[in-house]
Amino acid sequence: MASPRFFQTRRDFLATTALAAGTAAFNHSVFAQDPARDWEWLTGNWDVWHRRLRKRLAGNDEWDEFAGKSSFWHTLGGLGNIDENLLHLPAGTYRAISLRAFDPASRKWAIWWLDGRTAAQLDPPVIGSFTGDEGEFVGNDTFEGRPVVVRFRWHEVHGKRPHWDQAFSPDNGKTWETNWRNYFTRTSATASPIPRDEGAAPAEAADWSFLVGRWRVRNRKRKPDGSWEEFGSTLHNWPVMGGMGNIGDNVFHAPSGTYRGVSIRAFDGKERQWRSWWLDGRRPTVIASSVAGTFRDGVGTLLGEDEVEGRKVRVRSQWTRIATKSPRWEQATSVDGKTWDTNWSADLEREG
Repeated sequence: MASPRFFQTRRDFLATTALAAGTAAFNHSVFAQDPARDWEWLTGNWDVWHRRLRKRLAGNDEWDEFAGKSSFWHTLGGLGNIDENLLHLPAGTYRAISLRAFDPASRKWAIWWLDGRTAAQLDPPVIGSFTGDEGEFVGNDTFEGRPVVVRFRWHEVHGKRPHWDQAFSPDNGKTWETNWRNYFTRTSATASPIPRDEGAAPAEAADWSFLVGRWRVRNRKRKPDGSWEEFGSTLHNWPVMGGMGNIGDNVFHAPSGTYRGVSIRAFDGKERQWRSWWLDGRRPTVIASSVAGTFRDGVGTLLGEDEVEGRKVRVRSQWTRIATKSPRWEQATSVDGKTWDTNWSADLEREG
């Protein structure tokens, strides 16, 4: 067997180099406005009334109206958040997730959308901020093969019925077509997962049940010089999308400084596999490319690709001992897909 060799992936390198700048930004003396409070008004559970244009950018003026639900949690110590959404479209019910993160450098929020029907990829983010009770977020995307600018606006966010609208521009912002509006009515001040509809749950909905709850974690991670460092962290994981997704909110107490991160997982029904993304709180404008895989015989193995010194490598994220009180996670890289070099391991112990 070849001797282990340390590979620092591109995402690890960028996270490491961002730590000093990120820590300085988060510890800036006084924010003109505390960004951790920007979304406090949305905390909890909501009934949502939707009005959506039937055909977009087609000169159409027919609208569908339907009900939905939303549930909202804070992450990243208030500088990030997640909401779970249930939408009862006329064509059928589906679930989706919004993920948000604040960038202290630009003082703007990024918002990503993950549609449970197409869970292989995240939509490109919209970027923006709030002024008073109004928020505006803009980004680039494509619609039916056409480039569009997407504008997402919140209104009356501190009122009894906050609401948002979405618009597309096919001409780089010269003209806009609003294609979606909805209105929120609070049902609970405390967030809780939206239950599954009645009926049998897919078998995969139980895959991550072992991870639900709060954990203390012992980490062992390879440093760029090849030596190892050990440190503690905490994890809070909860299910979303009726078990077909889950969120992990992490706080790492590394020797170089404390930082946070969020894992986002969703089941891709077309490929019959799980997708997992990682958002490092030190680089809140970028979500790393996903790893994907399945659980078999009590082991969850998810694979992806990354870059090391300009070369592509395989990345493996693996969960073992999931039936015990101390599950284990390991991350490894490989240049040939056959020999794997572990560079991070984590042993979990449930709190309480």
